[in-house]
Amino acid sequence: RGGGGGGGYGGGVTYQCGECYSNFNSQNELNMHMQVHRPRNVSCPVCGEQRFRSGANAVQHVESGFCTGCRGKDNAREQIYRFAAGQRSMGRYMTERPLLTYGGNVSGPVPDMPFCCQECNKSFRQLSQLLQHQDQKHNNRHMLSY
Repeated sequence: RGGGGGGGYGGGVTYQCGECYSNFNSQNELNMHMQVHRPRNVSCPVCGEQRFRSGANAVQHVESGFCTGCRGKDNAREQIYRFAAGQRSMGRYMTERPLLTYGGNVSGPVPDMPFCCQECNKSFRQLSQLLQHQDQKHNNRHMLSY
């Protein structure tokens, strides 16, 4: 996707989108832009609404407090933590192993920085921050599968 630029004053490499042919000054700018071309096929893990381009966007919807299944922003952080703790694939991204009750429910308070990137050990307060980090820094869009 990188293109030539070269030649004149201020010339350099430009990066072109293969979908809409917009040009960008860096690979990172192109990668960020490419998100607008993703299908909106990810569902919210709480209310089931399917209108999101990524797991990070669906989690942001819950964390914002606007999810109808969440009962407000105050409850959203706990809902996301309990959701993540209940996902088998998410265990390795938790900074602490959550305590589970006999019925499989999460017990105890939500840690201050409950989520951790396994590639660089950076910790995050919100799951959406970890998902965005994974997507942008490590190109991992399939970490969250629900």
